[in-house]
Amino acid sequence: MLKHIRAGNMGHSNLHWLDSYHHFSFSDYYNPNNIQFGVLRVVNDDLVGPGTGFDTHPHSNMEILSYVVDGELTHADNMGNRRSLKRGQVQYMSAGTGVLHSEHNYGHEVLRFLQIWIFPDWEGYTPQYGDQPFRWEDRIGRWMPIASGDGNPDFPIQIHADVRVYAAMVPRGESLPFEVAAGRQAYLVDIEGAAEINGALLEPRDAMEIVEESITLRAEDTVHALIIEMEKSV
Repeated sequence: MLKHIRAGNMGHSNLHWLDSYHHFSFSDYYNPNNIQFGVLRVVNDDLVGPGTGFDTHPHSNMEILSYVVDGELTHADNMGNRRSLKRGQVQYMSAGTGVLHSEHNYGHEVLRFLQIWIFPDWEGYTPQYGDQPFRWEDRIGRWMPIASGDGNPDFPIQIHADVRVYAAMVPRGESLPFEVAAGRQAYLVDIEGAAEINGALLEPRDAMEIVEESITLRAEDTVHALIIEMEKSV
């Protein structure tokens, strides 16, 4: 089963300093039929203006990934971490029993990043933070492993959830398959570029739910995409 989700049908908020597309119910956007997809609770496509950001705030019992698309994201938390990440880099935070953190754009350009929240397999983990630089060329023409919950050493980030997260950059005119096995489902985000997937044309910021089905992504333009694969919802 495939479901094409157009960016124009997503939740959208514009606070001037923050322009955000909400793939699932979040903040003032509430849709009782669109709370989550499996263990995937939040995908926010955020544009953060220069010199602004999210001041210190709490999280608990959530696995959080931030995937930087453009600009520079600066993270700070009460565990003593302070890091800045650029395009293609990823940070991970297991909020566990509770953490305070902030996310800012101290640069001169607009920051764009995907904020991804995933329900953990258990509550009460000790909070953790980590980040990965990821070489840009490692995602060209292939699904680059990012995060996993099964201890697979091919995935540099290990999280507390039964998911696998990948990113790819597919050159124009080329194709890239992805198999979603029986009992599994995946959520694909078209970050940049137009893509044809099993007959559906995805524009930038569109998404697709994929349940127990194989897909082939064909790049109409050069396409930058992310996939979050997980156990099928009951």
